[in-house]
Amino acid sequence: MLPVILIAGSFFMMKQEVDKALQTLLEGGIILYPTDTVWGIGCDATNVAAVKKIYALKQRSDTKSMIALLAEPKEVFKYVARPHPDILHLLKQFEQPTTVIYPQAIGLADNLVNQDGSIAMRVTKDPFCKVLLKRLKKPLVSTSANISGRPTPANYSSISPAIIQGVDYVVQWRQEQNANPSPSRIIRILDSGEIEIIRP
Repeated sequence: MLPVILIAGSFFMMKQEVDKALQTLLEGGIILYPTDTVWGIGCDATNVAAVKKIYALKQRSDTKSMIALLAEPKEVFKYVARPHPDILHLLKQFEQPTTVIYPQAIGLADNLVNQDGSIAMRVTKDPFCKVLLKRLKKPLVSTSANISGRPTPANYSSISPAIIQGVDYVVQWRQEQNANPSPSRIIRILDSGEIEIIRP
């Protein structure tokens, strides 16, 4: 019975953390949270003021756009005017965390979108992020938890106090993990269906 109790306890803790993170996001706050790659700073990707807070915390120019996470591939159609016709098929083929740069973003905070109108988005497979996104019902900003220009922290213990103290809520989930994940691969899908790799 012990493993079942442990699993139930973990699920309950994750749910509690989703609740707290969600409340912060709905109030226009920013969170520090684990993703399917490195720890990220996030907010409601449709909230201009919240996105502005992240740029200020990271001391980053708002001309450098950030990534947004989605819960499911089909959500691409809500936030991209003209996605590739085979986008759902292509997304399902990706085995590693992959961020795609899409042209003609719609429905997102203006200061999150690139100057050329494009947006970088990733469909997450991380259980915590997936549940949070489904409850938020909007994309979630995901940018590395560092001051702009400084190294990306590999795990929670490497995140600077300035970032931890600068967010509105720090998710108490998976902080003890010491894996050294890499940031996601970044690609662009050409009209031909070929993939252009921006970051391996």
